[in-house]
Amino acid sequence: MASDGWYLATDLDDFLARAGQFLHSRPVQHTVPLTVTENLRTAGAGLYGDRPPEFGVLREGGGPGVRAVFIRTPPHPLTLTALTARDADDLADRLAGAGHELPGVNADRDTAAAFAAAWQRRTGTGAVLARRMRLYRLGELTAPRPAPPGHARTADGSDRGLLGRWFGEFHTAIGERAGQRAEDWADRRIRRGDVLLWQTPDGTPAAMAGLSPEVAGQVRVLGVYTPAHLRGRGYAGAVTAEVSRSAPAAGATEVLLFTDLANPTSNSLYQRIGYRPVSDFARYDFA
Repeated sequence: MASDGWYLATDLDDFLARAGQFLHSRPVQHTVPLTVTENLRTAGAGLYGDRPPEFGVLREGGGPGVRAVFIRTPPHPLTLTALTARDADDLADRLAGAGHELPGVNADRDTAAAFAAAWQRRTGTGAVLARRMRLYRLGELTAPRPAPPGHARTADGSDRGLLGRWFGEFHTAIGERAGQRAEDWADRRIRRGDVLLWQTPDGTPAAMAGLSPEVAGQVRVLGVYTPAHLRGRGYAGAVTAEVSRSAPAAGATEVLLFTDLANPTSNSLYQRIGYRPVSDFARYDFA
């Protein structure tokens, strides 16, 4: 369906046929929609929830070119690429007019703010800035020195219960709803072999960090977690450095990660090991 420049794709294949080249044109800025669509492609449309995903493409001047997209995986917030304030207003009008109920929006800082304001004007719904994030790109990797005792290893089937538990604890700690069942997440990560654990000399797993699937030459470090009683000993920095070092073997030319700007410790840590700021993002929750 199309009007006012927006095309609402019927499914993932339709969306990627129209927007894939656009997403690949700026893989760093488009890391989230690239990762989400790759996960949907490989794991199926039900990965993030029971309702089917929704996709939109903003055509350039009404023609075949693309200047923005949106993705929604209910019940999660709307994800947007960069929009002007006018385009954000048009999209809010279009979605609200079609009866969409949105829990929030996730996008670069300016786009998220513009859409949240437009959604408030159109629906009367309150919008709260829930999280401010910074996207980083790896420059020259500098492993922490001295490294904490122990070594990194790839998580395997014997770690399934641990990964599932830490997945839940991680999302509780950051105050976000998990995008998928913990057991399913653990099984997929074990099959892919893209989660590393930092293991102490006595064999105790002390921290984890994973990589998103490689798409358009980029991967993202995610799920960095250390249980509360083991924090402050350098485990998170050590396992992040090791998983970052492994990224080129996964086919990546760009290694990215997001941080919560409310956490100065993690922002400082990642910069010390070689990550450099790219741009700021935000998530607004709609009341």
